[in-house]
Amino acid sequence: MEVSITTLVENTANPGFIAEWGLSIMIEVEGQRILLDTGPGTSTVYNAKLLGVDFRMIDRIVLSHGHYDHTGGLRGVLRGTHGFDIISHPAVWEAKYAVRENRARYIGIPFCREELESLGARFSMSKEPVWITRNVVTSGEISLTTGYEDVDRSMYVKKDGNLVPDDLPDDLAMAIRTDKGLIIILGCAHRGMINTIRHFQKITGDEQVYCVMGGTHLISATHERLTRTVTDLRRIGVQRIGVSHCTGFEAAAWLAKEFGDMFFLNNAGSQFKLL
Repeated sequence: MEVSITTLVENTANPGFIAEWGLSIMIEVEGQRILLDTGPGTSTVYNAKLLGVDFRMIDRIVLSHGHYDHTGGLRGVLRGTHGFDIISHPAVWEAKYAVRENRARYIGIPFCREELESLGARFSMSKEPVWITRNVVTSGEISLTTGYEDVDRSMYVKKDGNLVPDDLPDDLAMAIRTDKGLIIILGCAHRGMINTIRHFQKITGDEQVYCVMGGTHLISATHERLTRTVTDLRRIGVQRIGVSHCTGFEAAAWLAKEFGDMFFLNNAGSQFKLL
């Protein structure tokens, strides 16, 4: 099976590309072109042009969750196309906030649903895994099983006028079944990278994991969590680890030291191919 994964948007960029806080990854497999997230804004369209990516040729979009840095490019991606089916969890439309130093900042989708639908967005929302092809699947709602991976406590959602902790049930990822094992593409892994891997092992029935790439949300991880994450990655037998976005410098350096040549930085402009 031939798999091509191209990172359009990320916090850091290869020469010539624009870096922007967020993530957008294009996946080409089994005749499908799938865009996982759309970044926060203008960099998505700019970088796509540099890479020769024509959004009119995309088959569908998957939204990993409802934060602006993964959805803010939706308007730009939709313009000039005939629209797309967009797969997400129902909670993607909740009013999401970050609360830090007693200040609440809205971080949800920066567009109303009606505007995006007028541009051709066709939202398909499910809490369950969605099989796009017989080998490509979204996670659906990810179970919290590790005990040490917790959701960032600065994340909130507004319900009935009050801010309450957001457990990010809309946190999704994607997996591709290959002869070498699963390739797992993370958006932000708010519900935990190891939780996500184990979830995919369960729903696909495949224990072997070849590559995990994308946002790992280890940016504020404790020493204990990093240590246990490395232990579990080794126990699972992951062969390639490519980090992006919300991993953070300290965690990325830690993983690079632990995994050596198995590790790579997945920047804007990076292309990962499996032939």
